[in-house]
Amino acid sequence: MKEKAIFTAAVTGSIHTPTMSPYLPITPQQIADDAVRAYEAGAAVVHVHARNPENGMPSPDLGLIKEIITSIKSRCPAVICITTGGGMGMTLEQRVAPVTQYKPELASCNAGSINWGLFPALARYKEWKYDWEKAMLGMTEDFIFPNTFKTLREYCAHFNGTQTKPEFEVYDAAHVNNLAFLIQAGYVKTPIYLQFVLGILGGLAATVENLMFLVEHAKRNIKDFEFSVCAAGRAQFPMCTQGLLLGGNVRVGLEDNLYLDRGNLAKSSAEQVAKIIRIAKELGIAPATPEEARKILGLKGIDKVNY
Repeated sequence: MKEKAIFTAAVTGSIHTPTMSPYLPITPQQIADDAVRAYEAGAAVVHVHARNPENGMPSPDLGLIKEIITSIKSRCPAVICITTGGGMGMTLEQRVAPVTQYKPELASCNAGSINWGLFPALARYKEWKYDWEKAMLGMTEDFIFPNTFKTLREYCAHFNGTQTKPEFEVYDAAHVNNLAFLIQAGYVKTPIYLQFVLGILGGLAATVENLMFLVEHAKRNIKDFEFSVCAAGRAQFPMCTQGLLLGGNVRVGLEDNLYLDRGNLAKSSAEQVAKIIRIAKELGIAPATPEEARKILGLKGIDKVNY
């Protein structure tokens, strides 16, 4: 285990919808406020998506993204990790635009294509606050989240051009193989940063065995890497705890899980950050500061972003 681990808060994402929780941050102000609270609770990194402030729908609007990231930057020193996963229906160009425009220190980069199934959530709700929620969830029964080799090559060029560190989202063992190829082809330089994402329907299930396999698979095929763990829903805290035991970093937040514990909705991502840090401290692991996270991940520094 590490003496210090990086704790990331993914504060809103594009999966959960307003009907699912009244605490899901939607407006730029709410998203920035939740990110700052997560930093105050001990998160070194905050991962952000934008949403339409009128109805909560995931949005590629660069103006909304700028409003979020400039607000966070003005109020705390947290590392800001901008999404390139975006949301359902966004073009590949829209997804990568925040990297080319704002040149962040860190941004997510999905390491391969998968089926992405959110449609089982439809059975849990009889009424929806907005029409788009039901439509978006339903379309995922016939949806592939596209991240082709061509896309990965082009995204890596954008990342290299802006000196933005990719946080590679790994949903399946094949994605480790994809990254090994990108390294061999010279598109990506080691050490790389992996985020093992477990529990998405279409990706690997959230089990201890799968996480241990992914770590060992990466050690054999990539060797030089830092890793973090996140998991969907009720698996969040068990998998993150296992990630800490395996020497990794972890991500929590309302993007991944709306609950703090059984039947108890989290009122903010900060509550989840505080909980996982309490668990970590019981294991003898302290939270890394943003500056320590920058050193661990080899980031370019907040002075070199374009916002």
